[in-house]
Order: sequence, then C-alpha cells, then structure tokens
Amino acid sequence: MKKLLSTLLIGLSFSTAASAAGYPEKPITAVVPFPAGGSTDAIARAIGPKMNQTLGQPIVVENKPGATGAIGAGFVKNAAPDGYTFLVASIGVYAVNPFLQKKLAYDPAKDFDLLTVAVRAPNVLVATPNFPANNLQEFIAYLKKNPNKVTFATSGAGSSDHLTAALFWQKTGTTGVHIPYKGGAPAITDLIGGHADVSFQNINVVVGHIKTGKLKALAITSDQRAPVLPQVPTLVESGVKEVDVYSWQAAAAPKGLPKDVKAKLHGAIVGALNDPEIKNRLVEQGFEIVANSPEEFAKFQQQELARWKRVIEVGNITLD
Repeated sequence: MKKLLSTLLIGLSFSTAASAAGYPEKPITAVVPFPAGGSTDAIARAIGPKMNQTLGQPIVVENKPGATGAIGAGFVKNAAPDGYTFLVASIGVYAVNPFLQKKLAYDPAKDFDLLTVAVRAPNVLVATPNFPANNLQEFIAYLKKNPNKVTFATSGAGSSDHLTAALFWQKTGTTGVHIPYKGGAPAITDLIGGHADVSFQNINVVVGHIKTGKLKALAITSDQRAPVLPQVPTLVESGVKEVDVYSWQAAAAPKGLPKDVKAKLHGAIVGALNDPEIKNRLVEQGFEIVANSPEEFAKFQQQELARWKRVIEVGNITLD
C-alpha cells in the first residue's frame, strides 16, 4: 500500500511538473467582472494580443458583470488554479467590496494569487461649464455657503469616484448630494447635460470632454499634474492634502497557482503592459503603467484596504 501511494505521489508530481513546463497548452480566459466598454475591460483587451504572442495561446476576455464586480471575482476564486483563468478587476473588487457587501463570496486578500497592479489613473474634479466656481478654492467656498446643495454624480455607490467625493468632504469639512448612476457613462452624460453639478471622474473618460469644453476641470487627485492635462492643478497644489486618489486595475488568479505558471503569467502581463505600442496608447489616455510584482501588489492592497475601510466607516457609506 505504501509503495502504491508513493508511486502515485511521484506520478502526480511528475504530471504537475510536466503540466507547468508545458503551460499554456490551451486558450486562457481573462475574466472582467464588469460590462464591456469600461476602463477595466479596455485594459484586459489591450494586453491580450501581446500576451498571445508571448504565451502562444489566445487570451479570451469574458465579461461577468454584477454585484459591483463580486460575481466575476467569485467565479475566478472558484476556478482551477492552473493558470487558465485570471481576473482583471479594479479597486472596488480588491479593496472596497469587503466593507460594503455583507455576504461577499470572496476575500480579496486571501482567495487570490495576486499578480500585478496593471495601471492607475487619477480622478479629475469636473464641473459643468457654467458652474459658479473656476478653481478649487472657489469651489470649496461655494460648498460651504451651500451645504448639501451641490450634486456629485458618480458611477455608483462604492465606486472610486464616490469614495473620492466622500474623502474630499471629510478632508475639507464640506458636504454634497451624492447622485449614483449605473456606470460612469450615464453619470458623465447627465453632467454634460446639466442634470448634475460636479463629479470626480477617471481622467481617461473625461479628458476629451475637458479639451472640447464640455466640462471644466477644477483639480486632479494625483500627486503630480497629469501630462495629458498639464493646466489642471493637483488638490495638494490647491491646498487640500490627503486626497491623492488613483483608480487602478489589477490582475489576479485563483489561489494556489504553481510557482512557474504564476511567473509565466505575471511575466506575460507585465511584458504586454510595457510593450511600447500598448504603453504609449494607454499613457495617451491618461493611464500610468504600474506593472509591479506580486509582493508589491500585496503590500499596496493592504494599504488600500485600510484606507477605504476608514473612509467608508467615517462616511457611513452603504450600497443603499
């Protein structure tokens, strides 16, 4: 019996090694837990072709939206840890959902092998062109004179733009009216149409509207001015500290990837992000390439979890 067990274990180890050595041998699925067309979906589709060249297998992007990304994340959690399924998701999935969803089907810090933070992008405080403030100081003064009157459009409760607004209120002693939408596109549409006053939106989705004059930018949440909007001051420059916020997208896989499979998958993602053509295209849209190590991602995630937990608790933020 012992001899048989030993033989089986040896066979299993050889099988695993051979599988890892031959990886990948079939198409790989990149699960995006949001609808097609958003920032996260765009990142997954941007890196797919280059990953295909590197790994020799197609990268199939599969959208599994619902529950602010929790459905797709739960699917990846339960997938086989063999390198053929990985998650491309945003800040909400990795650092916000645990504090907003009571029955979350996954633990972002325990249920995944973190691969890399792919990109990050600051939010821009934008307003309708006729809003009675042209810089951040005027805006804060207006908020204080008109408490709970200015409407802040967001892409949904718990989104990065919602949490940025909440953090901004906390740090400036101001208030506003949160107007959640089902995504960034309808929020921006209503903002341009004058049905909302202001919004903290991802730079890549509003930069075009700012340049054409459909929206005016009051400040940006990055630690330095953005190359695509050099005329827009940072919040720190304008006198508001500790509201440096970036929306970010990252990749992770089911917990338990073989070490060499994890290294191959990580290398393919990072290589795609640093490909000159892909990198230039993303930078032109306002993204900053991060492409860090799994260890750096894990450390960053812990910082983000702690930060947004505090913001959510202080702001008494719920999904209702």
